[in-house]
Amino acid sequence: MTDSATTTRVDIRGFRAGDGPRVVEVWRRSAPGDPVTADRFRSLVLLDPNFDPEGLRVAVEGERVVGAAYAVRRRTPMAGTDLEPQQGWIPFFFVDPDARRRGLGRRLLTEALDWLHGHGRTRVDFSSYTPDYVLPGLDAEAYPEAALLLESLGFRTLYEAEAMDRGLVGYRVPEDVARRVRELTARGYRFATPSDDDLVDLFALAGDHFGPDWACTIRASVATGTPVDRIVVAREPSGRLVGWAMHGAFDAVDERFGPIGVLEEMRGTGLGEILLHLVLERMRARRAHSAWFLWTGAQSPAGHMYRKTGFTTTRVFRVMRREGAR
Repeated sequence: MTDSATTTRVDIRGFRAGDGPRVVEVWRRSAPGDPVTADRFRSLVLLDPNFDPEGLRVAVEGERVVGAAYAVRRRTPMAGTDLEPQQGWIPFFFVDPDARRRGLGRRLLTEALDWLHGHGRTRVDFSSYTPDYVLPGLDAEAYPEAALLLESLGFRTLYEAEAMDRGLVGYRVPEDVARRVRELTARGYRFATPSDDDLVDLFALAGDHFGPDWACTIRASVATGTPVDRIVVAREPSGRLVGWAMHGAFDAVDERFGPIGVLEEMRGTGLGEILLHLVLERMRARRAHSAWFLWTGAQSPAGHMYRKTGFTTTRVFRVMRREGAR
């Protein structure tokens, strides 16, 4: 690291043409456990309709990019006309290892917060921005210094999200689940790949009962080429669509499971477990070696279902929030 007496001045500014490759490279070096590719950076950030170049604060030392912090607010509503005028997000920030311990992370985050405040945002979340979130929150075990910095700036943990994995080598649908599928099918339930027309009901179920970001995620994945056979939907005997599960919805990664949802009134019937296993079966048929996802509540019904199915926790993320004016 350069001696502080001869260190070049670090300027912080908005994103400019030509920054992308350098931001991606410094991101990889700064967060080796969560590297990003150029195409993923383009998809998550540059193609986001809410992206504002001034919100992506870039630290430059001479000709080098040495850090960045991304602030975003809604310019396009997720659904309807709601722009969530008080809400802002910081999906990520990082500092080059060679430029640390000079207060640069604090400067970057302060500029990102000031930018959001200047746009009227008085509540800022790290980092649960949807639909294009990088990670659900902060992995404090992987990034302890970042946790201390966020806390010093007034961020507090709202809850924790767990990422889980399950190996699929040798996987087969458990006999009790297969038996339950046969029983429900005999009663008139249907489990199948959705037709094009079924997608209308699926978007309505996801958006009305689980949040507009869920419907947005499914719609975007299908629109960008995710085959519909990555989805299994469940209809009750009356024909009403009551649940679904899928894989490959995020970044076209076949081994990434989710999202999954079952109407609240239908929970306890085993539909969620059935849908989970039917999708795992399809994943294994596509030669997936494992199944993984980033976000579930540790003590939620879904969390218990995943553990029962053989998933284990691989990472824990803190979803954090800062309230109030600058």
